[in-house]
Amino acid sequence: MDPLEDVLALLETRSHLSAALAAGGRWAVRFAPPSGVKFNAVRRGRCRLEVDGLPEPVELAAGDCYLLTRPLRFTLSSDPEATAVDAGPVFARATGGVARVGTGDDVYLIGGRFSFGERAQELLLDGLPPVVHVPAGTEQADAVEWALTAIEQELHHRPPASTLVAEHLAVIMLIHVVRLHLARQPHAVSGWLSGLADPVVATALASMHEDPARSWTVAELAQASAVSRSTLAARFKETVGQGPLEYLTRWRIELASRQLRASTDTVALIAHSVGYGSESALSVAFKRITGMSPGAYRRQAGAFSDPGAVLVGADGA
Repeated sequence: MDPLEDVLALLETRSHLSAALAAGGRWAVRFAPPSGVKFNAVRRGRCRLEVDGLPEPVELAAGDCYLLTRPLRFTLSSDPEATAVDAGPVFARATGGVARVGTGDDVYLIGGRFSFGERAQELLLDGLPPVVHVPAGTEQADAVEWALTAIEQELHHRPPASTLVAEHLAVIMLIHVVRLHLARQPHAVSGWLSGLADPVVATALASMHEDPARSWTVAELAQASAVSRSTLAARFKETVGQGPLEYLTRWRIELASRQLRASTDTVALIAHSVGYGSESALSVAFKRITGMSPGAYRRQAGAFSDPGAVLVGADGA
């Protein structure tokens, strides 16, 4: 199994595309902190991205895209001297799916956002830097460019089910951006994501995801990774921040949590499906990781109905 694919599937990753932004002349648009991961792609022209708390702006050219992984205010502009206007009124006046600012339309951006639950924040987003910038013109960025071009065509021509297709393409783009970032800057991520960039650790992760219910030992995982126990333990701890078996426990709890939210299976049945010999064994591990029993978690999940990811309304490019 692919650990990244597993996590994205577990978190029910979805996207929602917002109105595009056409701009020209001197202009600047100020955005409120987004919830979840914000993305924009420059399809024409050039602009700059400034994010609160980050020391340097990001210069964006046609073909570039970025992910904003933290709830930080940000500004898109033509230049640092332009006076910014709030994004809300600009996008409230959007017509035909396009908001406009400044004079002309020499700059054109498409965008949207992914909204995740709390566990996604810990599993996926906390391992990424605040801004992931993917510049155009590199061989590795071809797949991202393909997805963005396909999204733009769907939004422009509006064939049947175009919104649904474009939203699925946006998820594909997200996966490619994360892959590309792992390949380009493996030391710029943390947590289990950094483990994917280490071939030894990645093999151990894939083994555990392939068969999470198996009673893995460090020796067996080391054999699968073709290294010694001490080497695997040290590299796993250095990259992921915890030992292999602690990671396996936490992943089992994630799988159990999903079943508790999405099924009516008994706790005993769920326990066996994720590798625990009894309901009580799962309950002990579950409470240690989450702070509550499986039964209490299921009741709370039913009360608040908070799956891993939800669609959110558009609030700008």
